[in-house]
Amino acid sequence: MQSDTPLTDAIEATPPPAAQQGPLAGIRILDMATVIAAPFSASLCADMGAEVVKLELPEGNDPLRSLAPTTPDHALFWKVSNRGKKGVSLDVRKPEGRALFLRLIASYDVLVENFRTGTLDKWGLDAPTLWSVNPKLIILRVTGFGQTGPYAQRPGFARIFEAMSGFAHLTGESGRSPQHMNYPLGDVIAGLFGAFSISTAIAERHRHPDAPGREIDLSATEAMFRLLEALPVEHEMLGQARSRSGSRATYTAPSNMYRTADGHWVTIVGSSEPIFKRICQAMGQPALAHDPRFATTPDRVRNIDEIDAIVAGWCECQTLAQLSEALTRGGVPHSKVYAVDDVMADPHFIAREAIIRLPDPDLGSLPAPAIVPRFSGFRPAAPRTGPAAGEHNAEVYGALGLGSEALDRLQRDGVI
Repeated sequence: MQSDTPLTDAIEATPPPAAQQGPLAGIRILDMATVIAAPFSASLCADMGAEVVKLELPEGNDPLRSLAPTTPDHALFWKVSNRGKKGVSLDVRKPEGRALFLRLIASYDVLVENFRTGTLDKWGLDAPTLWSVNPKLIILRVTGFGQTGPYAQRPGFARIFEAMSGFAHLTGESGRSPQHMNYPLGDVIAGLFGAFSISTAIAERHRHPDAPGREIDLSATEAMFRLLEALPVEHEMLGQARSRSGSRATYTAPSNMYRTADGHWVTIVGSSEPIFKRICQAMGQPALAHDPRFATTPDRVRNIDEIDAIVAGWCECQTLAQLSEALTRGGVPHSKVYAVDDVMADPHFIAREAIIRLPDPDLGSLPAPAIVPRFSGFRPAAPRTGPAAGEHNAEVYGALGLGSEALDRLQRDGVI
C-alpha cells in the first residue's frame, strides 16, 4: 500500500547512518570467485560496508596470487584487489566440503561465483539446491559470455571481452593493429557491473522482503559492449562502423593528445563552440572561431585534419608549464597525461585523500585507490588487505559450531 507520508518528510525522518556504517552494512557476501572480475564486484561491496568472506581452495591457488605485481614472497595484486575481506578455505568438490558449504551459505545474502557455466551444478550446488537452504539468496554468476548461447562454455579473459565487444577495434592508430591497454580493463568493467547487479538486487529485496532469491547472469563481454552505447545505432542508421583513430576523437574536434615542446603529452578537449572559442583565444588566434571550416562541431569534424594540425603546431611551441597556464587561464579542459607517480603526487588527489594506505600484516601498509564514491555520514577506516588462504577459518566456521578438533580433522582431510 502506498504511504501518505510526503517524500520530503520521509527523508527528514530517516536518521543518517552511523559514521562507520556503509550503505551496504549488514549485507553478507560469500565470494568464491577467482582472479579479478567477480571478486572485484565483492570488493566494491566491501568498500561500501558489506561483510565479505573470500572462499578459496585449501591450497590457496587462485591465479591472481601469481599475477603481477608480485614480490618473491607476496602477491601484491591479490592483497589490494581482495581488500576488506575475511578468508576461508574449503573444497566444495568433496562431499564433506559441499555439506559444509551449504551450512555456510544459509546465512549469507549473496553468493559470487565465476566458474564456467554448469560447474556448480556438476558439484551439486545448483541454484535450486542453494535456494533450498537459503530461499532469498542472490547468486551472481560472472562468465565471459553468459549462462546461455553457443559460447556459454568458452573460457573468458579480459582481452577476449575487449576484442569481442568491439572495444579493442576502437583502440590504436588508424590503419595499424588494434591495441589492448596494459591492464585487464574488461575484468574491472565486469566487476563494476557485478557490484551494480548486487546493489540492484539488494534494493529490490528491500522493497519486497518476501521475494525469492535472484540468479544474476552477467556476461563480461556484454558488459563491455554496454559501454559502446551509440555504436549500434550509428551502424544501423548511418551505415558506419566506427574504427580506431589513435587518440583523436572523430565525433568532436579538436579532441586529441598533443605533444609539448618539452616532451610531455597533454589531452585537450574542445567539444563545444564556447570551448573552441576559448582554445582559439588561448592560442592567440581568435579569428579561427569564425572561420567557416571550424564554426560548428560538425564543421570541425569535417575538417578535422586541418584544425588538429593547427592545435598540434601551437602545442609543439609551448612547454608544459606555458601550455597549462594558457589553457587554465582560458578555462579550457586539459590535462597532462599522468603516469601513476603523477597521480600519487598530484595536490588534488592528496587533498582528497584519493590514495589510501591499506593495513597489511606482512608489509605494514600498501597504497591503493580510495573508496569510491563518497557518501555523507560515512568515513570508513581503510580496509585491510586481502586475507591469506583460510586465515579466518576458525572464526567463520566456529560461528557454525565447529570446534578446533573438527577443524583440525577437516584440514587433515583436505576439506579446508
